[in-house]
Amino acid sequence: MKELIRQIRRYTGLNQIEMAAKLGVSFATINRWENGHSEPTRLAQDSLYMLCENMDVPVYEMIIEKIKREESSISLNRGHILLYHGSKSGLNGDIKPVSREKCDFGKGFYMGTTLEQTLTLICDFEESKFYIVSININGLERVEIPANIDWAMVVAYYRGRMERIKGSKFYNKYSSITSGKDLAIGDIADDRMFYVIDNFFLENITDVALVNSLSALELGKQYVALTEKACKAIKIEKEIPISFFEKKVIQKVSKENRQKGIDLANNICKSYRREGKFFDEILDDAIKDDK
Repeated sequence: MKELIRQIRRYTGLNQIEMAAKLGVSFATINRWENGHSEPTRLAQDSLYMLCENMDVPVYEMIIEKIKREESSISLNRGHILLYHGSKSGLNGDIKPVSREKCDFGKGFYMGTTLEQTLTLICDFEESKFYIVSININGLERVEIPANIDWAMVVAYYRGRMERIKGSKFYNKYSSITSGKDLAIGDIADDRMFYVIDNFFLENITDVALVNSLSALELGKQYVALTEKACKAIKIEKEIPISFFEKKVIQKVSKENRQKGIDLANNICKSYRREGKFFDEILDDAIKDDK
């Protein structure tokens, strides 16, 4: 945190003595923080958070800049793609395709193209870790799932929403879409899209509203390593420490962005509420097609 604390102090125009007074600590404590000789306690980080709130310090932007600086020092070999990964408790040992089954594209190791989305994923967990990773996509069998109804139906399959038509041609199409593939690529379903797609499954919006929301939210892509082969092609480039203080900042921004995304999606859904089909209608049609 030392560089971030120094940035905050410079942005506010405070010297070390003035900042110490505002945070209720000694000058020597601020000096130790900025030299990296010690870390602020949770209580001190809470005080720092309130100081930044009261003085409108753009800490979130500083966090993004910090990660981008770390990223800029990474040299990639040809065929490698730089991505982000968030873990709720940190990575230990070899990378494995062992996420819970009811993720968007099933069991795998999930990575994203969007820095902000990955930070949102981990900000609520005390032991969470943020990683910059790379993957060598050469030689991997890949499937890219477009941001349309196919994406929604793949998610529906992996979340167990299509069981009532199990065995149908429609079901088999989506249950096998990642079969034999090492890597699946598709839009990220962050918490804004969770809200929208859940409303689709609950019959509150149509497929047309869903697809238009997916397009408008510009969520970024997720890369999912589905096999051991794909996982072996992944390299952890850097682990970036994210402090308790930084997570509090990210939580606030995440909440604000989530509400903005939901408001946008709601407006889109209203515009298309009379167009397209509801989820159960799509499944009903799938059963009819098999007869």
